Amino acid sequence: MKRRYFSLAALGLTSCLAAGLAQAQNKWDLASAYPANNFHTENLMQFAADVDKATAGKLKITVHANASLFKATEIKRAVQGGQAQAGEVIQANLQNEWQIYGADGLPFLADSYDESVKLQAAQRPMVEKKLVDQGLVYLYAVAWPPQGIFTKKPIASAADLKSVKWRAYSPATARIADLVKAQPVTVQAAELSQALATGVVEATMTSGATGVDSKLYEHLKYYYDVQAWLPKNMVIVNRKAFDALDKPTQTAVLNAAAAAEARGLVASKRVDTESKAKLKANGMQVLEPSAQLKADLQKVGEVMLTEWLEKSGPEGQSLLTSYKR
Repeated sequence: MKRRYFSLAALGLTSCLAAGLAQAQNKWDLASAYPANNFHTENLMQFAADVDKATAGKLKITVHANASLFKATEIKRAVQGGQAQAGEVIQANLQNEWQIYGADGLPFLADSYDESVKLQAAQRPMVEKKLVDQGLVYLYAVAWPPQGIFTKKPIASAADLKSVKWRAYSPATARIADLVKAQPVTVQAAELSQALATGVVEATMTSGATGVDSKLYEHLKYYYDVQAWLPKNMVIVNRKAFDALDKPTQTAVLNAAAAAEARGLVASKRVDTESKAKLKANGMQVLEPSAQLKADLQKVGEVMLTEWLEKSGPEGQSLLTSYKR
């Protein structure tokens, strides 16, 4: 009887330990809309690896690239609803939800890496607070390289974009199409190659990195390096999933996020230079915008900033004042 009692006790202890181990280990799914070889996705993979190492495997993060888990437009809602614990979203795409999200998508407001960092310093505290109210945690953000214009035909002014089928992937890019009298077509990154091949899209405003990812040189011939803005991808987490972690694991996640933000900025700058070289190597003409095109686009930016300030009200003015300080 004593031996049987000991065996049962040992079995019970083993079961408790196994249950405790299962409870201690967490698994997160992180949804992303960009290809596995995109620098943002590579940064996410390194972030996940850093978290795994820092937590000794207590938190495992699986990155689902190329919209394989959710489409770009579905990711934020999926994370809010707990369908995925974490996700990466392009912040400017959320402008219709809250105007402050779109500040980094305003043409020529912040048109260099230095200015992008300044805008991030002003924008982040406001975005963090908003996300808390929405049941989310802000981890980090990384800017895309400066946005330029890809076209099938050469353009010397905004007038040359009239009636052109223009890919719109955010409220800002849709509004630009309106202002230059182009024809906006909503197409996400994962669907862009097909849209170009079928003639649904004839021009787009995006980074050189996306140009390489989507092989835009196979369908478009010109890239105008207008450096309009540097939109940011931000990585967010479901608040309940984050709160369920113990404090050391939370700290490890936040530390890995800070490292990912710094690493991502360096990678973005490198990719900006490399992408233009790759576009040229594949036969695309990489050009500086004409004085007229630049002046036309500056006017577009001024109109959009005025409209944004009207919609964003005191919050927008506060952000702008903080940014320009």
